[in-house]
Amino acid sequence: MGSEEGAGVVFPKPHALCISFPSQSHIKATLKFAKLLHNRGFHITFVNNEYNHNRFLRTKGPHALDGLPDFRFTSIPDGLPPSDNPDSTQDVPAICNSIRNFMISPFRDLVAKLNDPQHSNGAPPVTCIVTDTMAFAVDVAREFGIPSVAYWSFAACGFMGFKQFKPLLDQGITPFKDDSYLTNGYLETPFEVPGMKDIRLRDLPSFFRTTDPDDQVFYCLMEVAEAAHRASAVLLHTFDALEPNVLTALNEIYPNRVYPVAPMQLILNQIKSTQQESSLDTISYSLWKEEPECLRWLDTKPPNSVIYVNFGSITTMSKQHLIEFGMGFANSDVSFLWVIRPDLVTGESAAFPPEFKEKADKTGFISGWCPQEDVLNHPAVGGFLTHCGWGSIIESLTAGVPLLCWPFFGDQPINCRTACTEWGIGMEIDKDVKRNDVEELVRELMNGDKGKKMRSKAQDWAKLAREATSPGGSSVLNLDRLVSQVLSPNSK
Repeated sequence: MGSEEGAGVVFPKPHALCISFPSQSHIKATLKFAKLLHNRGFHITFVNNEYNHNRFLRTKGPHALDGLPDFRFTSIPDGLPPSDNPDSTQDVPAICNSIRNFMISPFRDLVAKLNDPQHSNGAPPVTCIVTDTMAFAVDVAREFGIPSVAYWSFAACGFMGFKQFKPLLDQGITPFKDDSYLTNGYLETPFEVPGMKDIRLRDLPSFFRTTDPDDQVFYCLMEVAEAAHRASAVLLHTFDALEPNVLTALNEIYPNRVYPVAPMQLILNQIKSTQQESSLDTISYSLWKEEPECLRWLDTKPPNSVIYVNFGSITTMSKQHLIEFGMGFANSDVSFLWVIRPDLVTGESAAFPPEFKEKADKTGFISGWCPQEDVLNHPAVGGFLTHCGWGSIIESLTAGVPLLCWPFFGDQPINCRTACTEWGIGMEIDKDVKRNDVEELVRELMNGDKGKKMRSKAQDWAKLAREATSPGGSSVLNLDRLVSQVLSPNSK
């Protein structure tokens, strides 16, 4: 068992137990933070639910999760029945119900097992818990008397949006009396949010738009937001210069407990040169098999000539919307790289009309999944049409690539609003997609004056992101403070 010495006292090697909400973007973000902790001397145990653990093994091979002696993977059950499609994202309401009502017991048992020398396989005792959007893990940390990090792999504006769920409930705004509240203009009602201006109900994370008084997703996310008060620290995947007003407001709610650290990938890039960390490169983030052929296709394209299109791991759409998007891309005469997951279209196969194929064969490339950060940093990519998941936005901002925004649910509406109105890097596509609108916006993004201004602004933000993650930058200093003040065994 490893140990560290300080002032004559021997401390056990710190051991971070990391668990995230069981979906692609959350797992990716939590793995990145786990790698940063590993670089700072932590033993890591990374927990997936059994469903996603098995997905990794199917996608990457039977040894994909072998890890390293001090970076191990394990799994716990979620209590859900087997899926008809074992390679699709689990049903969000069902997994939220599991988080609220089932997973705490197997997680508690796992901590006890890891702390038992007879069953720990030589690992040191768990000294801290990092949890991305799983309230029960904060409470288990308190039961064991160890610090916890409430990791919101979101923007500060997204986290602040979820913080409004309890006020929305307390004020009787949610649950809605009926579905007419979604269409009668009610969502345009202003709502005061600390650190943000001109917010409407429609800008808040979408899960409060429910008529169900027992809505599992709403209560799961509200409980997670409230659990941040019980955590030792709140970690956000943002940086100081990007969201100063919201971060100031959050620091008033959680004095000396808010740690903005982003973009984590830029910090990881700086530590790849050591042999120890290069071995971590084999630990994959993707639940789907990535298709690198798209990068070779991009190699044949001029700089800033391709719009990249990816709606993330959960967003779904109708066949009609898929066709409207496709015809808009084809008619724009702009080259496009489009990720179409097998489960992107609800209830139907993703079939296109013949006229789309005719044009797309000349200007497009369709992939089932791709290495997104490599794509966004490719010189041929000049724009990104996104669902506005925070992982996608921070990766695009890091690469200096402007956005077309089509938010789907969750924190995506508030991410979209902030990207378009505060950061000046995005334009929103109407929810009811029309091919003519898509064609016009794609052309403007890629070749118009507004697109050029947005690209310049995105590159300004990318420069600030690099400064935040350089030695002595705000994100690096915040990470160092989090480790030394909260997570190290000798921090108390």
